[in-house]
Amino acid sequence: MALTGIQIFKLLPKTNCKECGVPTCLAFAMNLASGKAELDACPYVSDEAREKLAEASAPPIRPVAIGKGVRAFTVGGETVLYRHEKTFFNQTAFAGVISSDISDADLEAKLKTWNAFQYERVGLNLRPQLVALKDANGNKDAFAKVAKTVAETSEFNLVLMTDNTDVMKAGVEASAFKKPLMYAATEANADDYGAIAKDNDLPLAIKADSVEALIPLSQKLTGMGLKDLILDPGSRNVKKAFEDQIAIRRAALKNSNRDIGFPTITFPCEMASNLDMETLVAGMFVAKYGGIVVLSDFTGESLFPLLLERLNIYTDPQRPMTVTEDIYPINNPDENSPVMVTTNFALTYFIVSGEIEGSRVPAWLLIKDSEGLSVMTAWAAGKFAGDDVGIFVKKCGIADKVKHQEIIIPGYAAAIAGDMEEELPGWTITVGPREAAHIPAFLKGK
Repeated sequence: MALTGIQIFKLLPKTNCKECGVPTCLAFAMNLASGKAELDACPYVSDEAREKLAEASAPPIRPVAIGKGVRAFTVGGETVLYRHEKTFFNQTAFAGVISSDISDADLEAKLKTWNAFQYERVGLNLRPQLVALKDANGNKDAFAKVAKTVAETSEFNLVLMTDNTDVMKAGVEASAFKKPLMYAATEANADDYGAIAKDNDLPLAIKADSVEALIPLSQKLTGMGLKDLILDPGSRNVKKAFEDQIAIRRAALKNSNRDIGFPTITFPCEMASNLDMETLVAGMFVAKYGGIVVLSDFTGESLFPLLLERLNIYTDPQRPMTVTEDIYPINNPDENSPVMVTTNFALTYFIVSGEIEGSRVPAWLLIKDSEGLSVMTAWAAGKFAGDDVGIFVKKCGIADKVKHQEIIIPGYAAAIAGDMEEELPGWTITVGPREAAHIPAFLKGK
């Protein structure tokens, strides 16, 4: 049973050291009790107290690690209903379905195609993580063969989908080293599937006919010593599935119901008749609150928008993505190459640097710390003012790398030119394009 804030406070060192980020140990205890802080933030808690506080410090939705390798991921671990309250942490994972009766040639071709779906965005690699291997005919040898091929020859991790215990055992034996997710334990096979998951230390999905019916299954499996569970309330009607996702999240966060305090798996592939509609349904589950979303196939026009939606939703709204303040050489610039300056908002950097790179014009790009704000916002907030930018140019060291004294500023920050000239006597301040797409023509025309 979770401890209250006062009970937690009694176990803390009471130093009020502020190293946890809040003024007092009492405030930290209250945050810990409400799931807004983690015990590791306190550097002085004793081992004895740490053991007693383990339950109180655990997230209301258990984080569950799935898979091995570069596409391993964690779902769950969330502490809020709405991202503006804090942030969402562990991104929704995408799975594509492959049937166990697929031919070797088709499997090789599909894995090759799916593996190519990787997109660079603001310095991040966006990609799907899972193959959902679905038992087609109860043939355990065929199931194990495909599981083994996916596990050994691709980066993808696995969801093993069968209601046949012998088939599941064969699939686990072939791919256990990749830590697949077993799908799914039901009232009929919970004992067998629970034993397989426990013996192989694997995450286990549980499926029932409703949210309420998940509770006794969860209690039974956690009683067997299993901790890493994924929930499927069985709903395949879009409206009902949406309601169930919200009900599960609210029960865990607001009512501290540990029996359903686990991430979920959703199946748009079983709720729509075509991939376009699947994509719309999947987008809903990325927002609320699917831990894993299973699609019938991956195509670029379907997957890319979902990956971007996921990126946006799981970006901390209180902490914009940034790049480090520095001098960035692009296209091997020399002492005669032009110098440009902009803010450290990650999207601004990657768009601007991408256009410079595409122009093939060697250039120096100065990135000024603007607390992650875009050019117009930073200028309006005084984070990209002429005197500050001028001081940055003097101190960053670019004068030692070029022979000229000309710097190009963003068109939307033209108003800072005067203040920069005062701060940088002898320098020419050139106002560049407003839109990044016009940078290549601008540079080639210089």
